[in-house]
Amino acid sequence: MIYTRFASPLGEILLCGDDRGLRRLVLDAEAEPDPEEGRRDDEALAEARGQLLAYLDGRRRGFSLALAPGGSDFQREVWSALLRIPWGETRTYGELARRLGREGAARAVGTANGANPLPILIPCHRVLAADGLGGYSGGQALKGRLLALEGSWPA
Repeated sequence: MIYTRFASPLGEILLCGDDRGLRRLVLDAEAEPDPEEGRRDDEALAEARGQLLAYLDGRRRGFSLALAPGGSDFQREVWSALLRIPWGETRTYGELARRLGREGAARAVGTANGANPLPILIPCHRVLAADGLGGYSGGQALKGRLLALEGSWPA
C-alpha cells in the first residue's frame, strides 16, 4: 500500500492505493495515522492529488483514476451507481434503491453509501435524504459545501 498526504481547501487529505487503484480517501485527516503497512509515495499519487485539487478548485467535474475500494458485492453495486450520478445532480437514497431494482432498500443504500472508502472520488455526497441533506462521513457542512461547489445546493 502506498499513500500520500496533502493540504486541500477541506483540510489535510490522506489518499491510499495499491497496484489495483485507489483504496481509501480520508478527509480532515490531520489526526489519522499513517497506514501501518504503507509507504509514503507522493509522486506515485501525484495525478490523483492533482485531480482532487482541481475538482475542489472548481476546475474539474470528474475523475479519470483507477478505483479499487473493496467492499461487499452490494456495496460495490451502490458505489457503481454513485459513479453514474452526474456532476451537479443529486438522488435520494430511495431513488437510488429503486434505480438498483431494490425497492424499499433505501436504508441499506444509505449504509453502503456511508461505508464508501473513497468520498468525493465516488460521489456519495450526491445522495440526499428524502427530507434534506442526509448524513456524510465528513459532516453535513462539508456535504453542503461539495454540493454547492457543484451547483446543486444553495451556497
